[in-house]
Amino acid sequence: MASRQPVQVIAITGGKGGVGKTNVSVNVSIALAEMGRRVMLLDADLGLANVDVLLGLSASKNLADVMAGRCDLRDILLNGPGGIKIIPASSGTQSMTELSPQQHAGMISAFSDLSGQLDVLIVDTAAGISDNVVSFVRAAQEVVLVVTDEPTSITDAYALIKLLNRDYNMMRFRIVANMVRTPQEGRNLYNKLVNVTDRFLDVALQYMGAVPFDESVRKSVQRQKAVLEAYPRSKAALALKALAQKIDALPMPSTSRGHLEFFVESLVVGEHGV
Repeated sequence: MASRQPVQVIAITGGKGGVGKTNVSVNVSIALAEMGRRVMLLDADLGLANVDVLLGLSASKNLADVMAGRCDLRDILLNGPGGIKIIPASSGTQSMTELSPQQHAGMISAFSDLSGQLDVLIVDTAAGISDNVVSFVRAAQEVVLVVTDEPTSITDAYALIKLLNRDYNMMRFRIVANMVRTPQEGRNLYNKLVNVTDRFLDVALQYMGAVPFDESVRKSVQRQKAVLEAYPRSKAALALKALAQKIDALPMPSTSRGHLEFFVESLVVGEHGV
């Protein structure tokens, strides 16, 4: 046990739906795996799962089966592209969107059994600011917000940051500008968000870069493949690889923050044993 390394847990969220969050999650996971990391991708959109569909995978069991006690987490793992492991959620199961705090805690704690098998857990959250989203985001060490240059995206991203800061004292958020026409558009988008948060909130935002608008992404979705697989030299794929390198360079967790977190036992061990 003492030799276990801490697991880096990254929640990828955005507030608004349709900002490309799942595409970012999938491709960053694959890029990290290409860098030699053992990566697991959790589809945390518990009622409207789409990671498996996006990649053309078929899941015979999912998180709903785990929650019902029919199997363990390791029984539902799917082999994804690039060697990543995928934890599929259910689609069209309303009860999964209404889990109690105790059920959420049980699910997050169950991941501790997998900690020896991975280096990075990417959590692809649902859209919005539901209890589901907040629970998963708080249980991660890093929060990456995907935003696009639409007023609703910026408004919803701000609403999520405000909620997490005001109610849970979260202060650090990483920002990715998605589907931008130019690098400057990405930077301008980040600045719009900073201008609002600086006025009203006590938070620190960090710009992680931009992913350009690229027809290759749409084509890869139609083919049910990740853009890193289907069009590895495309502009979007190269930008997503650069984003993965930045995520890989983020500091590893060293201490527990006193609330429910993924692999919290591993974090405590890592603090003394790394």
